[in-house]
Amino acid sequence: MADLNWTYTENVKDHFMNPRNILDNLETYEYDGKGLAGNKKCGDEMLLVIKIDKEKQIITDCKWKTFGCASAIASTSKLSEMVIGMKIEDAYKLTPKDITAELGGLPDNKIHCSVLGDKALRTAIDDFYKTHGMKEKVTTEEAVVVCNCMHVTDHDIEEAVLEGARNYQTLQEMTKIGTVCGECKDESIALMNQYIKQYFKK
Repeated sequence: MADLNWTYTENVKDHFMNPRNILDNLETYEYDGKGLAGNKKCGDEMLLVIKIDKEKQIITDCKWKTFGCASAIASTSKLSEMVIGMKIEDAYKLTPKDITAELGGLPDNKIHCSVLGDKALRTAIDDFYKTHGMKEKVTTEEAVVVCNCMHVTDHDIEEAVLEGARNYQTLQEMTKIGTVCGECKDESIALMNQYIKQYFKK
């Protein structure tokens, strides 16, 4: 392992080699919220559980387990450290940019791995809200159809950007968006650029 040509930061390497807060046994861990996120295209899956101080609304513990790559492991290890002691509403707002900044950066083609952790975290917080009588706080992200002809949604465009789409031609190749009538081209380009800015531009 020491002889490998490591292309990540030392911080990423540290969290990959020595991951923090790994979940050993879900059956024996008493959690207040559980979240599962997955990326079928790259085979990653993330399970994350949290404990909550219900009076102070603060995350007191965060454990996780993943079947993912080095970036997914390092990102979620760092995320688990970041959220302990944090108010729920602040943890809910964490983004992949926040996580990668703490790690000193990730290669663009690995940003999608950091998304797994924050999505699983939000799902875990929503689970806590649902099971503790606070359903009004749950944020449901409904997919919006952008291309009616090929039924491509904003979530599909977001996923394509995370998988490497940086121009309209690549977006079309990955999603088939705008390949029939083309009326959605301007909206899809705007959304693509929005996600590029959200995840990759500082």
